[in-house]
Amino acid sequence: EELRAAATAFVAPLQPEAAAAVVVLPERLQRREAERQQGVERQRQKKEAQVVKEEQSEFFVAAFAREREAVEALLAAGPLEEAAARLQGLQKLLTESVRFLAPYEVRQGQEAVARLQGDLAARRQQLQPKKKFAFRALKKEAAPGSEPRPAEPARPAAAAAAAAAPAPGRGPAEGEPGGPPLCGFSGAEDEELELGPAELLQRDVVLSELRGCRVRLRGNANTLRVRDCRGCTVLCGPVSTSALVDGCSDCLLVLACQQLRTHRTRDSRFYVQVTSRAVIEDCTKVSFAPYTWSYAGIERDFESSGLDRSRNNWNLVDDFDWLATDKPSPNWSLIPEQERISCWD
Repeated sequence: EELRAAATAFVAPLQPEAAAAVVVLPERLQRREAERQQGVERQRQKKEAQVVKEEQSEFFVAAFAREREAVEALLAAGPLEEAAARLQGLQKLLTESVRFLAPYEVRQGQEAVARLQGDLAARRQQLQPKKKFAFRALKKEAAPGSEPRPAEPARPAAAAAAAAAPAPGRGPAEGEPGGPPLCGFSGAEDEELELGPAELLQRDVVLSELRGCRVRLRGNANTLRVRDCRGCTVLCGPVSTSALVDGCSDCLLVLACQQLRTHRTRDSRFYVQVTSRAVIEDCTKVSFAPYTWSYAGIERDFESSGLDRSRNNWNLVDDFDWLATDKPSPNWSLIPEQERISCWD
């Protein structure tokens, strides 16, 4: 009896600790099991998302190829109005698919659309009626004693470029054989330049080699190219398709478009209304804010352009030089709200 009492006295203090160990061990196992289940679920969701993305990409590639071939056939033999409509649909398909496409697929699509747009413009130019040839009258000698007729003032370079601007890097001016119809400004310095709705309507606009200029484009252009400009401000109404900014520096650009591509540009600010995602390549110190320019008739121009005013991806930028997904690109940033311009007059 005494031995049993001693044994009971020895074991009794150990029972609460053993009981606690029994309780703690299942809780730890339960936490580990819960964490394992969460990891399994995350992997399953990730795999399903990847499968969906791959299926969407495969569907896009097939649909895009089919529509591209249809546009090419119409450009070769069909009515250009139908080709233009199908090309607009092709651009829309690309714009709506950007969110699940790889960067190289986006680039290939953009290049294909740009090439077709150039082909369409060239075909339109081909089908324009040629001007009839006519002999010019020879300049008559002034009669003795008569007042000489004053010479016509030289046309300013920028004004002449408004009627016919060179295509980026090469390409003839408007009206020259083989070139698409263009308008814009080239080679001006420290000037106020402006084009209105009648001059811009569904035209391809080129601004090239401007220095310290302020450009206002009030109207609906088809495409916009801004090339090799320095220290310029460009205020542009809605562009139906794409805007390309290439080789610019110290510029302020206010653009509304379906697609924005920016190459070789630095120290520039963008105020954009873009329905897809902006793309930058070989750029440094570029920043973005939402589109804030307004002018009389802009709503009519937005309707003409087909852009959706309620859809603006101004803060979604794809940097083709920055592939890391866990760190933001150091090449672009968002303009702080307190630093944004709201009044442009």
